[in-house]
Amino acid sequence: MEHVTHDPLGVTVDDLRTGDLDADGVARLRALLAEHGVLVLRRQHLDDAAFVAFLRAFGPLTFTTGEAAADGFPDLNVVSNVGRTTPPRSTWHVDTSYVARPPAYTALRAVLLPAHGGETLFTSQYRAADSLPADLRALVDGRTIRHVVTGVQLGEGDESAAEHPILRPHPLTGQPALYLTTPARCAAVSGLPQDEADALVASLFAHSTREDNVFRHAWAPGDVVMWDNACVLHRADHSGVVGDRVMHRGMVADHVPTGAVS
Repeated sequence: MEHVTHDPLGVTVDDLRTGDLDADGVARLRALLAEHGVLVLRRQHLDDAAFVAFLRAFGPLTFTTGEAAADGFPDLNVVSNVGRTTPPRSTWHVDTSYVARPPAYTALRAVLLPAHGGETLFTSQYRAADSLPADLRALVDGRTIRHVVTGVQLGEGDESAAEHPILRPHPLTGQPALYLTTPARCAAVSGLPQDEADALVASLFAHSTREDNVFRHAWAPGDVVMWDNACVLHRADHSGVVGDRVMHRGMVADHVPTGAVS
């Protein structure tokens, strides 16, 4: 499995067809994701059935309550600008971090690409953790952030908030990553009054999303992009988009499926 790595994060695999993946291949992709955060698979040209089969090779899928599902595929949701008079909003975030066990992996397949623009951006939260100034490192050590839901309508009994360590060890490697999401979803920091918590989250967010810590993926027809929610933030760049942009998104629940041996 030949691959090319990117700086500051990400890896492109050019010689893989998702339909040919076996257990060893999935394990290698998991390892690449744990190390590099983002996996780019070129020239796949999958339909939804093949995309779901690829995702299920990693384990059971999960779906964010309140999102719009793809027609005929309830495990996938649609990300689209079609019919909108204003661009969609997208801020740096982690998917569904307001639950006790957030989704391990998220993947997008390109359904319809605009003539211009529409990149997806990622940050390395490993690098963000490693490069924290000493004063911030001391301040966050041992603390948690309370992540809360915004922007979706939950069902009865759905989780709406969860506590996560600010320095969260990766579930597979144990390497610490700076784990936060968009500030509007970071409701509190353990042991700090609200004003200090808000200021800390703002500082961590700015530190994480510095331009030198960003990988920009420019989409091409047939692309599938998968990322590890334990070690990256992401957002779509909707500025300057010309034309329709449609993606289908799926999420894998766990880094190691239930019953598997890590």
